[in-house]
Amino acid sequence: MHSSPQQLISGIKQGLARFKPYFRWLILGATLFFIATVLHRHWDEVKTLRIDNWQWLGMSLGVTLLAHIWTGWVWGWILRALGQPASARWSVLVYLKTNITKYLPGNIWHFYGRVLAAKQAGMPTSAATLSVLLEPLLMAAAALIIALLNVSQNWGLQLLCLAVVLMAVHPSVLNGLVQLASRLKGKAEDRSQVPTQISRYPWLPLLGEIGFVTLRGIGFLLTLQALQPIPLVQFPIVFSAFSIAWLLGLVIPGAPGGIGVFEATTIALLNSHLPTSVILGSVALYRLISTLAELIGAGLAYWIDRAEA
Repeated sequence: MHSSPQQLISGIKQGLARFKPYFRWLILGATLFFIATVLHRHWDEVKTLRIDNWQWLGMSLGVTLLAHIWTGWVWGWILRALGQPASARWSVLVYLKTNITKYLPGNIWHFYGRVLAAKQAGMPTSAATLSVLLEPLLMAAAALIIALLNVSQNWGLQLLCLAVVLMAVHPSVLNGLVQLASRLKGKAEDRSQVPTQISRYPWLPLLGEIGFVTLRGIGFLLTLQALQPIPLVQFPIVFSAFSIAWLLGLVIPGAPGGIGVFEATTIALLNSHLPTSVILGSVALYRLISTLAELIGAGLAYWIDRAEA
């Protein structure tokens, strides 16, 4: 007896679901093994690193915290582009409170928290869900645009990926995909079940996400400066490498918050431009600074909510 297309698709989904946990561990294990190998090889150099300019790390923490506040504001722009009345204050506070949960297993709880908060604020589930799908796509496009600062690194592949992402967020393409997903789920054809659509190209949110990735890159550059002064001519290389590493940490499954993937990619891309020991020290410090900024942001958001309750 021949299987129907629906049964075939269902079987593929079940197979992928069974393999997914192992794939995540494979990604995490491979990246951690790479980092551990490089660290072991350059441990004597790492031990000699000294932080003489702590103010650079303080500025990095401040800029990274500002980046998270800024992207929470941009998430509000995305919701308003979908016709939802999201205030800047509300979107920033929700974003900061949920952002830290991305480190939980599954790497989806920050999205779930934002969708839940939007529903509690009276927004349709379809609009909230589409907003958290649009956000990483726009972030990916922003990272690819900034990565083109260093055109010597696979610029053809970067341009192709950028074109695909920019096309994916075009209203005619995105709305078509949303409608297709809605039909596949078998939703009823009544007004309450009509999926949310985007009416125009999200240029403003895209510019906002470019600002977010730029702020994150500045934070990483300031961390590098704390260990070794970076000449101006190398700024585009650092920004490009950071953007690619951050993007891979965003899109590769099995790495909550990009842990391991970001560090391994940064080491691989900058190894021929900076001392390996400096890169190792910088990625470790920046991971600490980034996590601390997210904790401070979440703490501030909860404190503001409690103070005004």
